[in-house]
Amino acid sequence: MSESNNVSELQGGLTASGAVNTEISEHHRPDSKATEQRAATESKVISSDPWYDSYAARADNMRASEIRALFSVASRPDVVSLAGGMPYLEYMPFRELSELIGKMLVDKGDVAWQYGSAQGDPHLREDVLQIMALEGIKDVQPDDVVISNGSQNAIDLITRIMCDPGDVVIAEEPNYVGALGVFQSFQVDVVNAQTDEDGLIPESFEENIKAQLSAGKKVKFLYTVPNFHNPAGVTMSVERRPRILEIARKYHVLVVEDNPYGLLGFDGQTYPALRSMDAENVVYLSSFSKIIAPGMRIAWIVAPPGIRKKLVLANEASILCPPNMSQMTISTYLDNFDWKQQIAQYRVMYKERCDAMDAALHEYLPYCSWNKPKGGFYIWLKIPEGLNSKEMMPRAITAKVAYVAGTGFYLDGSGTHHMRLSFCYPTPDQIALGIQRLAGVMNNELKTAELFGTTKSVSDR
Repeated sequence: MSESNNVSELQGGLTASGAVNTEISEHHRPDSKATEQRAATESKVISSDPWYDSYAARADNMRASEIRALFSVASRPDVVSLAGGMPYLEYMPFRELSELIGKMLVDKGDVAWQYGSAQGDPHLREDVLQIMALEGIKDVQPDDVVISNGSQNAIDLITRIMCDPGDVVIAEEPNYVGALGVFQSFQVDVVNAQTDEDGLIPESFEENIKAQLSAGKKVKFLYTVPNFHNPAGVTMSVERRPRILEIARKYHVLVVEDNPYGLLGFDGQTYPALRSMDAENVVYLSSFSKIIAPGMRIAWIVAPPGIRKKLVLANEASILCPPNMSQMTISTYLDNFDWKQQIAQYRVMYKERCDAMDAALHEYLPYCSWNKPKGGFYIWLKIPEGLNSKEMMPRAITAKVAYVAGTGFYLDGSGTHHMRLSFCYPTPDQIALGIQRLAGVMNNELKTAELFGTTKSVSDR
């Protein structure tokens, strides 16, 4: 596929998900031209999809991820991808691990390739206890754990059992794109609470609860990524955590703590999990995707007893059981390798890459602003007024650099003045090259905006 075709594909992938709804909404306009446009659009859709009128109402809320739409072009070897949050796995001991997996298959292949429990493999549920203990969660037994097919499945399960259409979930602004997809599919109203460099602002959290209750809405839970937030990169301060939990208890709002990055703090610090402070009102989610292997699609959930029982039933109804092969592969790794030392190496590597991106941003894009994260995978970059990160993306791909536009992390089209940059996968040299290319694109965009008087000149900045 040629470069021009790839750019066209990117543009189509990022806009197609909203095109039908935009046209159909014009049905409400009184003029006949809008009605004709709607009819023409529906005719095209129905001719390509004979089941158009048969879908459930919730299917209208489903949309393509802007990150997924990038993959076809961002995966090209000539493009420096600062888009995907893919862990760098070349440090994993694959040769030694493959021998142990082979032995596991010889000894327990009939179990690994068989159906399992909807709650998950007992051995793995015991293994995860030592991981959570690093974050202060020490009052959990294997029976308190539910294994899921990645954190995405875990978010789906908790939303499935807690939310009816029209219920409210409060989430940190900007939102994790995967969670937004789940909330949309269940027709949940997402209300954004504000964040700053210390994470979720307690006052904003409480004000949003009050406003929704006053409007007669049911606030079912807070969805939070407290450590090295995706995409914002911020971390909820230790001082704020008890206050957030206090507010949640006051209004009987469940806290869903999504923590895939908690062990990836650059200075080695591991923050106390919200679940370690409140066992009755927090559902804790974590995953092996960022610290070991995303391809295994294995995560876990810890929840109060009543919620846990519902989660097991929902897991059984959704996937029947998590895959034994993936679970036993993870346990084989945990039982035979120094995984703590492996994670320590990852911390050093990701810090080096974060420092490389921070230095490149200072050198090439000093007129932008960002908060340097203390861990995780992402920098949330604010770009100058007058620029639009989504509209600029095709030009960036042409310049052989990819990022994720900020609009992907909002439901209302906000985020045009932000972009998410991932430093986890490319090398430091690739990161510097990618930022240099991005700066070239942005400088050209600014010069164009200057001609129309919509922004300050580059020299003024």
